[in-house]
Amino acid sequence: MSGTTRIDQRVRLWSQLVVDGAAWGVGIFLAAWARFDLSLATGHLHALTVAFLAAFALQAAIGFQLYVYRGRYPFGSFDEIRAVSAAVGATALVLTAGDLALPGRPVPISTPLVGGVIALLLMFATRYVRRAQRERMMRPREDAQPVLVFGAGEAATRLVRSMLRDPASAYLPVGLVDDDPAKRHLRINGVPVVADRPRLTQVASELGVTAVIIAVSDPSSSLVREVRDLSRQAGAACKILPSISAVIDHPVEVSDVRDVDVTDLLGRHQIETDIDAIAGYITGRRVLVTGAGGSIGSELCRQLHRLSPSELIMLDRDESALHAVQLSIHGRALLDGTDLVLADIRDTDHLRHVFTDRRPEVVFHAAALKHLSLLEQFPGEAVKSNVWGTLTVLEAAADAGVARFVNISTDKAADPTSALGYSKRIAERLTAHVAQQVPGTFVSVRFGNVLGSRGSVLTAFAAQIEAGGPLTVTDPEVTRYFMTVPEAVQLVIQAAAVGDPGEALVLDMGEPVRIDDVARQMAEASARPIEIVYTGLRPGEKLHEELFGSDEDGQRSLHPLISHVAVPPLHPDEARALDPAGAPTEVLDRLRLLQRSDGSTLAH
Repeated sequence: MSGTTRIDQRVRLWSQLVVDGAAWGVGIFLAAWARFDLSLATGHLHALTVAFLAAFALQAAIGFQLYVYRGRYPFGSFDEIRAVSAAVGATALVLTAGDLALPGRPVPISTPLVGGVIALLLMFATRYVRRAQRERMMRPREDAQPVLVFGAGEAATRLVRSMLRDPASAYLPVGLVDDDPAKRHLRINGVPVVADRPRLTQVASELGVTAVIIAVSDPSSSLVREVRDLSRQAGAACKILPSISAVIDHPVEVSDVRDVDVTDLLGRHQIETDIDAIAGYITGRRVLVTGAGGSIGSELCRQLHRLSPSELIMLDRDESALHAVQLSIHGRALLDGTDLVLADIRDTDHLRHVFTDRRPEVVFHAAALKHLSLLEQFPGEAVKSNVWGTLTVLEAAADAGVARFVNISTDKAADPTSALGYSKRIAERLTAHVAQQVPGTFVSVRFGNVLGSRGSVLTAFAAQIEAGGPLTVTDPEVTRYFMTVPEAVQLVIQAAAVGDPGEALVLDMGEPVRIDDVARQMAEASARPIEIVYTGLRPGEKLHEELFGSDEDGQRSLHPLISHVAVPPLHPDEARALDPAGAPTEVLDRLRLLQRSDGSTLAH
């Protein structure tokens, strides 16, 4: 706080004390005047003056003790009102006791009590007037955009207050929209409820608003789409406030308002898990993450860092990706610390040296090749990275005595039909084999598409829209499961805590989403017309993904949203017998046979 600001605060506090003292004077004289039938003698005036001076001194002393005049409470807040009330009450009681103790009672016994009530009302009134003046001065500038706020609950209340108390706010709330009939006459900081949902378009047009802001704690995708469509009919933009849980670490601010994105339209709401309660195995342990620079790996590192491991080792073959993840965690990236390891999981000797030297206790294996179409053309690369690379990491972890190992898999490993699915299924089975050989907990985690990850359909659509289109969809009926990156990472962390050795854990991902619907929603949100073109399913691609194989029976024994699936082990010798150098069709055939192998013969 600057010197000028401190002086201004002292002046305000001392001036408030003078005003409060004057309130006591008015209260005492009015109470006595009424008591004596509007007629005060000279003797009464002398006694009342002494009582007023005593009240002033007591109010100051008690007020200072309660920090009323020392800047502890925000001006006009409930905390200040409570402290002021306590100071006035204590002052009135002391004055009354003094009056009773003095001979002849200099003032009527009712004067300090009734005067205290009058003084308190005057103190409240002056604070209300000054607060109202300050809030008028803090209202948004004249060129702020008039907006409607959809919702009149806690989230809307916080948002309206924030907008009205921010002179730099770009938005000025002129009305609220809510479907609850009980809120028909509600006002929030003077902003009235003006309509329900059916009348939103009409009212938005009448008031000339430029935007409608959805301020509902957890809106459904259907609600977001409906409000967006109604807003567009009125020529207004549609924006949204994140859920209260998303902004719980700071007061709601105007800057939290953002455009509606496809995540809101899909209705995929992040499932919260109590990470702190289940991730005690991370705190104080040496943790290694492979593929640390990827979408999942980098978010995994950020969440693990908050759980205070004794050492977080981030391994990747992409130096730029390592630079980015270190920067996101520490705010700087000098690339000279021991937390980064530049290595390729295909390099067996180097990887074994890393595990022998660093001795990790917990490993999250996120390194993999993941683009389905590319791996269909080059299935040998899936063998080298997703199969042999995973096997190298598994064996290095086993030799190093790793206590917990999590292999990150995909829903494409359930009844696989592609090189990606085959290779990830084989990785699950190799993990199950190693789990039988070592005392540690080795598990796999299986989930679907991740919203916003590099190479995801949403990222591809956004790039196509930026280029002017068209949006390419393989088939109008194709569906996929989606989840958010933080949610996927929370599952990965939880898996190591609740999974049994060798099994795969599968998250309940809700209902699958039609990719055509996603494309149409993103196209509609574009400022220019975007064409949608259907290209047909690609080789190895399914029309509908499954989370469980036809022979799998998921059991939810520990968590209502996580299923446990048994995975048959696969001996590493069978994986080593693969030949990645053959023709793509031959390699694909070998992968397909191996992922279904019962272990009785080697792949050939």
